[in-house]
Amino acid sequence: MAFRNGLDSLLRPEDSVLVLIDHQPYQLANLNSHDPHMLVNNTTALAKSAKVFSVPTILTSVIAERGGVIFPQVTDVFPGQEVIDRTFINTWEDPKVVDAVKATGRKQLIIAGLWTEICVAMPAIQAAGEGWDVTVITDASGGTSLEAHEVAIQRMIRAGVNMMTWLALAAEWQRDWARLESAVTFTEVLKQHAAGSGIAYLWEQQLLNTSVPAAG
Repeated sequence: MAFRNGLDSLLRPEDSVLVLIDHQPYQLANLNSHDPHMLVNNTTALAKSAKVFSVPTILTSVIAERGGVIFPQVTDVFPGQEVIDRTFINTWEDPKVVDAVKATGRKQLIIAGLWTEICVAMPAIQAAGEGWDVTVITDASGGTSLEAHEVAIQRMIRAGVNMMTWLALAAEWQRDWARLESAVTFTEVLKQHAAGSGIAYLWEQQLLNTSVPAAG
């Protein structure tokens, strides 16, 4: 198995395409590997980060008529965008999704979804086997149990899939704070969704804007 290292192995927004899979009420109802509030927060942060860095994002659900539509926190980030509704459990067997990904011309395929052990693992493993550079965002994905989530991660790693969290991915896309075209809007995502880091940033700004008391 080839090691993933070197500068070229890092993710770049101009080479990335994001697929968000089955972030739906039915799947969330049996999420047991993560706190559901945190999962929704992280998925929303991932979606917003993709928009900040102009990363094409494909939204897909499975039989939404029964399982519910994708969380509004996600679809609101991409108003008016079509959600590809599938019958295939394995997203990578649905030609509409694959064609949408290929149409972007990107090769760094980033996936997050519910559940990790099924609807994330299958497309990730298949796409990796077809030569795609696949990364799974583990904290915007979740399984029916902690064991299911962790076993799926190990299975995908053995298949050559890269693992990251949403904040690590967004920081890799930013790479340099001198990239001002994205730095300001990325900071807004941090303030809204990065909990302690966002609050610490606001505190820092408060301190920088607080006058030093005059000497008595």
